[in-house]
Amino acid sequence: MNIWLVDDHTLFRQSFKTLLFRLRDANVSFEASNGQQFIDHLYLAKPDIVFMDIAMPNMDGLKATELALSKYPDLRIIILSMYGEREYYTKLVDLGIKGFLLKSCDFKEVEMAIEAVKNGDYYFSQELVQQMLFQAQTNDTQQDYEISPRELEILTEMCNGLSTQEIADKFFISKRTVEKHRANLMIKTGCSNAASLVIFAVRKGLYHIKQ
Repeated sequence: MNIWLVDDHTLFRQSFKTLLFRLRDANVSFEASNGQQFIDHLYLAKPDIVFMDIAMPNMDGLKATELALSKYPDLRIIILSMYGEREYYTKLVDLGIKGFLLKSCDFKEVEMAIEAVKNGDYYFSQELVQQMLFQAQTNDTQQDYEISPRELEILTEMCNGLSTQEIADKFFISKRTVEKHRANLMIKTGCSNAASLVIFAVRKGLYHIKQ
């Protein structure tokens, strides 16, 4: 995998790069200290996965991510940050990121995130998910999770085994829209991947297994 690191702290990049070298199929081919350097190089090559910081000089990670995904919507960006506020999380999901990891996470989570994103899934930091759930009400009703009718339709079809493209075709919407709904469901439920979303739906009575 062709991996890029975008972070303004040289020591962090060096340390993170050393850890990534432990992975058999990972190759860190480019590093940038701000979003502008990343955008400039993106016109020359395209990575498989990007690890992106938020707070950087010249151009921050939010702006860089917005510009990159507006041009390359399939680009797989995993956000690496010290920030766990809901405002960053929601904004970045809306932009189309594939993952969100706090810098305080264990490297095992980094491996899990890479594996999930590589296989077309999402991965959100367990620490972040816990923070989100702590802020939200944790009752067991659909209303308390604020799942919209469209999100429930998407969740139901996921449980039925439909792929993202199949769901998009069924509801006459774009694949990107389905991905956003799925990511928002993960935010609201605290699930870190599609499989756990299906389990959640069954456990909460949002989906009943057909006999």
